[in-house]
Amino acid sequence: QVQLVESGGGLVQPGGSLRLSCAASGISVRFYTMGWYRQAPGKQRELVAISTRGSSTNYADSVKGRFTISRDNAKNTVYLQMNNLKPEDTAVYYCNANIGTPIWGQGTQVTVSS
Repeated sequence: QVQLVESGGGLVQPGGSLRLSCAASGISVRFYTMGWYRQAPGKQRELVAISTRGSSTNYADSVKGRFTISRDNAKNTVYLQMNNLKPEDTAVYYCNANIGTPIWGQGTQVTVSS
């Protein structure tokens, strides 16, 4: 059974940083495109960052230069380092694995507020 478990969310002030983690079981992340998405209240879920099995990355324009996606194949975990956070980054963040069918984690709340 494939499972993704996110952690690392929380409340942070504008300009602060958080690192989200996505621990995978049932698959090896090294073989798949992994991504982070987010969904703010009243909005559609949107792509934040993806990391392909070839280690190329792509980011939403709104987070370029502030967020970094990475993976630790030995720990079977994908990370999202978020710096210089803004109130508009407030959302539930979801980890995604593209294994032919999309697999989603349960999400972790990120709130950016003073």
